[in-house]
Amino acid sequence: MKIRTHSESHIVKLDDGSRWQIFPGDLDVTLDRKPETELDVVATKGDVGSHALIGAGGVARVIRAGESWSVREVRSTLKNG
Repeated sequence: MKIRTHSESHIVKLDDGSRWQIFPGDLDVTLDRKPETELDVVATKGDVGSHALIGAGGVARVIRAGESWSVREVRSTLKNG
């Protein structure tokens, strides 16, 4: 898939119409991605987020736009690096 829009730093819309909220600790991974960047969306288990966007620059953990991050998970993950 490719990026349709990335107008907000933490929200990305893909060309299939899906919208994803990027994990705060992974925003730096997504900053250089361009609309032509090929991305794979994969389901994840046991890590923060429900899915990951894999492409140029690495892996960004995501949840569907409109969902909320668990404050405890975010704090724990950011604290532990």
